[in-house]
Amino acid sequence: MIQSTAFVDPKAVIRSLPVQPKGVVADFGCGAGYFAVEFAKAVGDDGNVIAIDVLPSALEAMQSRIKTEGLRNIAVKRANLERANGSGLESASVDWIIAKDVLFQNAKKDILINEIARVLRPGGQAIVMEWSPVAGGAIGPDSGLRVPQDELKGLLQSAGFSAINDLPVGAFHYAFLVTK
Repeated sequence: MIQSTAFVDPKAVIRSLPVQPKGVVADFGCGAGYFAVEFAKAVGDDGNVIAIDVLPSALEAMQSRIKTEGLRNIAVKRANLERANGSGLESASVDWIIAKDVLFQNAKKDILINEIARVLRPGGQAIVMEWSPVAGGAIGPDSGLRVPQDELKGLLQSAGFSAINDLPVGAFHYAFLVTK
C-alpha cells in the first residue's frame, strides 16, 4: 500500500502494477534510476530496461547504480525527449514507460507525450507522474512550473490515450496510468 503522506516509493508502485517478466521498459528522464532499477528487478534477467536522460550527470549516477545493484538488464541512453522521435527507440517497441518529473522541466510537453505514445506497444502501459500542484511548499519545483492534472490529462487524450486512470503515489506527486 502506498502511504498518502510519503514520497513516491518505486518498489510499492511497481508491485501494484501487472508488470510481467521479460518485459521491455523505458524510463524517460531516469535521473539516478530509482524506477529503472525496480523495473529491472520486476522484468527479470530476460527483460530489458532502457534508462534515458539528457543529463550526463544523471546517466553517470544511473551507471553507478547499475554496478552497485549488479544489474545486467539496463541500458543507459542519452537522448533529448523534447525532439520528435527524441528517444531514438523503435515505434511500438516498449511494454512499459515511466515518465516521472520530466514534464515540468520541458517546454515541449506535447512532444514528450507523443513520444510515449509512439514507442509504446499496443496494450502497453505508461506511468506519467508529476509534482502535485496542491502539495507545494519547500519540496519540489516552484508552483508555477508544476503541471496541473487537467492539463496533463488533456495532453494524454490528445496523444490518443483513452484509458487514463489515477495511480496513488503519495502526497507530493500525482500520476496517471495510461494504456495504449
